[in-house]
Amino acid sequence: MHPFASYVLRSYYRATGWNEDNLYANLTRSSTAILDFSVPRGLHLSISKAPNGFFNTSYSMNAMPSLNGSVGYIFTSCDLDVGSSGSVRFKDMVERFKVYDQPRRPEGKEEEWLAGERVDKRDYLLYGRLYLPTGRLDALYSTRLSSTLQALVAAISDPRSTLLSEKRSRGDNVSNIMFSLQHDVGKWCSEYTYSAEDGMWGVRVLHNFGKLRNPTEPPEDLNLSPGTRPKRVDEEEATGGGLKGRVSAGAEFYISAKERSAGVSTGIRFTTLPDATPPSFQIPPPSSSPLAQSSRSPPSQPPTTITALFNPMMGHISAAYAARVTRDLSMCSRFDFNIYSYDSEWTMGAEWWMRRAASNEDEVEPPLAPTEQPSVPDPRVEFNSTDTPSDIHGVVKAKISTNNNVSLMWEGRLKQMLVSLGFVSDLSSRSKPIKAIGLELSYFSAG
Repeated sequence: MHPFASYVLRSYYRATGWNEDNLYANLTRSSTAILDFSVPRGLHLSISKAPNGFFNTSYSMNAMPSLNGSVGYIFTSCDLDVGSSGSVRFKDMVERFKVYDQPRRPEGKEEEWLAGERVDKRDYLLYGRLYLPTGRLDALYSTRLSSTLQALVAAISDPRSTLLSEKRSRGDNVSNIMFSLQHDVGKWCSEYTYSAEDGMWGVRVLHNFGKLRNPTEPPEDLNLSPGTRPKRVDEEEATGGGLKGRVSAGAEFYISAKERSAGVSTGIRFTTLPDATPPSFQIPPPSSSPLAQSSRSPPSQPPTTITALFNPMMGHISAAYAARVTRDLSMCSRFDFNIYSYDSEWTMGAEWWMRRAASNEDEVEPPLAPTEQPSVPDPRVEFNSTDTPSDIHGVVKAKISTNNNVSLMWEGRLKQMLVSLGFVSDLSSRSKPIKAIGLELSYFSAG
């Protein structure tokens, strides 16, 4: 389950038109959502409140294995409608398998001029969280410098790290400040980072092959015959036979003169084209016509994402294959191998969406009136004509690997509360087969 702060940050990105998915760091997001989900440890309770669209507060408490908590505040320049835990779209609160749409150039804020001077302000987000009783402080500042540039500053202040030098040798979090500059033009996206604690500089680059989609223009032809859909841009360059999709490739390089270390990695991703046309682009034929029956046929190709990563200095190779095999079931398999030590691991996982029984009102959608014109949708919204606001009420995630670890988690909504329940098991241990078990309860409201 996304923490409330992460949910607000993603809402801020959507409101400002920033595409966070077009980053090299998120290249494997689809497979990671199925295979690397985080199971709660112990008992965790989170309560958040949004007095208005600009200010949000969050309080959390961990009752097990030790009693501690935190207090967080978020302030944005955008009037965000975060809703409540009882009404928010459930899929927006869960990291999940998803086939992302065509890359696009980020949308900038419309300029406002008064008496020959620009009066509009840059969008920004401020976040801070204080942990008790340790006194650790986390902070984040994000701002849009232009339509294609975004700057982030993240800081960690831990009073204990200045007193306990052994924390560094254990690799624990220490006081640090990090700077990041992201430049996204759609086809290319680059990120430049600097970490003050170890003096590390980093560069990440991602390139998307194929054409871009212009978010400000509707499809070229909306006057389509009944039951047909407009041609996707990438389909013009897709080869015949097999899965049709697009390819993205990227790399990262980082170096630290202070630590006298460096690293590099490369990655590639293949993603199928979204098969279904957004519902607002479809002009439904009469229910009695043969085209109406054919329009309900399953997609011609399953939503699929294939990724491969290679770190030549560490000798690590990772390849993953994720696909949605049915409407509610997605599966993923990943193989990790080290060419130096010959260590390998095979991980398999799945996520299954739980739905309520559909009512008669949900099964049939009224067609557009003859005089109505289909509206142009917001390109930042994911279209799924099979979902209704109250349809999905939970998801089950499971994974197993060759190192004998098994993880199982259920996430759902009970009344006005979001709930996560899961455990991690080690099948090779007879004395302690359950490594971790936890329950997380989250509630937030607006107004």
